[in-house]
Amino acid sequence: MALIAPSLLAADFARLGEALRLIKEAGAAMVHVDVMDGHFVPEITVGQPVIRSLRKATDLVLDLHLLVERPERYAQEFVESGADRIAIHVEATPNLHKVLGLIRARGAKAGLAINPSTTLESVTDTLEDIDYLLILSADLGFPHSSFIPRTVDKVQRAGALRSERRQDFLIQVEGSIGLEQVAELQQAGADILVTGSAIFQEDGPGGRLTEMIRLAASRQVSRV
Repeated sequence: MALIAPSLLAADFARLGEALRLIKEAGAAMVHVDVMDGHFVPEITVGQPVIRSLRKATDLVLDLHLLVERPERYAQEFVESGADRIAIHVEATPNLHKVLGLIRARGAKAGLAINPSTTLESVTDTLEDIDYLLILSADLGFPHSSFIPRTVDKVQRAGALRSERRQDFLIQVEGSIGLEQVAELQQAGADILVTGSAIFQEDGPGGRLTEMIRLAASRQVSRV
């Protein structure tokens, strides 16, 4: 099975507490938050104070994706703010191994995020230092980005690489994922699927999230 991690930033910011309750009641175990700095990507989202508030408000696994330049400046603070998992971008820092080590040393899971144009081959030397690989399936931080179909092949190749090297990192996918992508990404080997707009941008988010969780759990192909 694959886990569904709802992306909280797609919800109504005036009703985040309600969104957290909806996520938990639907049966999800993890909530995803994109932290954007306006430099690495155009948009600006949330910082440490919001993460601290979310940590107080829920016992869901708090999964952070730092879309920020030089994440070594902030990674420790986000762990201390309550993050359980933190992904940083290979494209955002020359100190990749140092930041991943810092996240793990502070007790959180360390993830390596790669943009759609970044190849798996460019990060193979770092895979032994991570708990999960976050593969972007759309250009995050840019309005109206759509799912990139070749991501499915990228997930398959990541799974093959994991098996060949006998490594145990999880494969997480994020970016414009709807119901129609869940089955193929799960079959390709994805362990965690991050989705936001497909859940929160229409009426009845609880029902859509429940259906997505059901679909993701319908085949026992994942390692989670």
